[in-house]
Amino acid sequence: MGGGEIIWTTQGAKMHLERIGEEKNPRFWREQAQETLRRALSLQELNTNVAKNVILFLGDGMGVPTVTAARILKGQLSNNNGEETVLEMDRFPFVALSKTYNTNAQVPDSAGTATAYLCGVKANEGTLGVSAAVTRSQCNTTAGNEVTSILKWAKAAGKSVGIVTTTRVNHATPSAAYAHSADRDWYSDNEMPPEAIQQGCKDIAHQLFENIPDIEVIMGGGRKYMFPKNTSDVEYPNEEKFRGTRLDGRNLIEAWRKTKPKDKNAFYVWNRTELMKLDLNKVDYLMGLFEPIDLVYELNRNNETDPSLTEMVEVALKILQKNPLGFFLLVEGGRIDHGHHEGKAKQALHEAVEMDRAIGRADIMTSSEDTLTVVTADHSHVFTFGGYTPRGNPIFGLAPMQSDVDKKPFTSILYGNGPGYRVIDGERENVSTVNFTDANYQAQSAVPMRMETHGGEDVAIFAKGPMAHLLHGVHEQNYIPHVMAYAACIGENTGHCRSGAPTRSPSGLLAATPMFFSLALLRLLF
Repeated sequence: MGGGEIIWTTQGAKMHLERIGEEKNPRFWREQAQETLRRALSLQELNTNVAKNVILFLGDGMGVPTVTAARILKGQLSNNNGEETVLEMDRFPFVALSKTYNTNAQVPDSAGTATAYLCGVKANEGTLGVSAAVTRSQCNTTAGNEVTSILKWAKAAGKSVGIVTTTRVNHATPSAAYAHSADRDWYSDNEMPPEAIQQGCKDIAHQLFENIPDIEVIMGGGRKYMFPKNTSDVEYPNEEKFRGTRLDGRNLIEAWRKTKPKDKNAFYVWNRTELMKLDLNKVDYLMGLFEPIDLVYELNRNNETDPSLTEMVEVALKILQKNPLGFFLLVEGGRIDHGHHEGKAKQALHEAVEMDRAIGRADIMTSSEDTLTVVTADHSHVFTFGGYTPRGNPIFGLAPMQSDVDKKPFTSILYGNGPGYRVIDGERENVSTVNFTDANYQAQSAVPMRMETHGGEDVAIFAKGPMAHLLHGVHEQNYIPHVMAYAACIGENTGHCRSGAPTRSPSGLLAATPMFFSLALLRLLF
């Protein structure tokens, strides 16, 4: 099973004490700051290479408080205080903020935001791959209002493309890469109203194989939406809730296989064992659907049967890197969001730490010279942690004081709303009477709700590689794919690539390609 306990060892305690000793010396902080300054000064030489490859890591619901708490958790899992720990994304040299609102929502949902950071236009809540002219759930508003994504732009440029997610592959985030839907919940035709089907709209699973049929890598969950209604699941044959859902009687896995050229090797796998047995040198197309719906939480993952996000990313990169023209890869840590919605902070934060591991693996396997990597979130949550906790306080632990109103203890982690609201005998539940370190403990919330809600604040964007400096301030969320496309010379804005001359980048900054610098040098010499 996935590990998750924070255990202090003798060595860890010794390192902790050594760190405390160093921090008491002002020289420690001054030298640290000077080293950071030296690294910052080195960034004045901008990387204006063309991005052969682009990787977008999307932490669903990974707001800034989640990033900070995940950093502390990562450190504490290694027997450190946690606060001083460096996440893989923390190492990225350029950081910006993204304004996440939908065109009709101050606090957004994951579909409208996915349309923004993948397709480059803001959209209405609940809609996928369509403009704001489309009204949610109204199929007849879709035609003519479809918008394409950076995944499609990359495929049109001859690059390989992939989607890796811990949710179902037809969930909101991955769907915006290939689908055009008036409703994010139209996973299969079983979830669509009859009038939508009659008006010609297609379910999202169907569109995965029809709209961009030659996606090289697709991995995540969502098996049940690919099979005819009541088809038993291969892994859970006796579970009715995991049976196939399709009303059209189609087996989309077989349909996917049939679309592949005879001289190409296409593989479908449904468990980690099959995935790890593959000779990736002989894989041209890979479909991996490891659960009927979403993948299990990292803390609950069976290490024998279920691949981790890091493992899926490594497999995807090995396949995509075979294309000499490069690739685009979308990676979603999707269950960060689900953990928060359920009020299960421990699940959410372990999901975030696992996504950070995947970022580290991708960093090892690629180069910033030719690979633009962007890490961001679609939205935040009403998750917070505080309470004047001392240095090294267990991230899932109690605040050091009791409430000065009800005289009861409280955990550092709390939610603004959600299912953790508990009143016993007219008073707030005393958390000392429950196991608040359990993986499924639902942290207390101020307002009772069955599901905790998203937050509306800006989220972070971390970037490294070619043209990463164009992500530099506070941006509208739909700006992100325009930067990625500009860096990779794909999509519509490619004039700077054809001419080799300096142009104004989407941010208004003067940018130039290496080709331009070569031409300028020749003019100086001759």
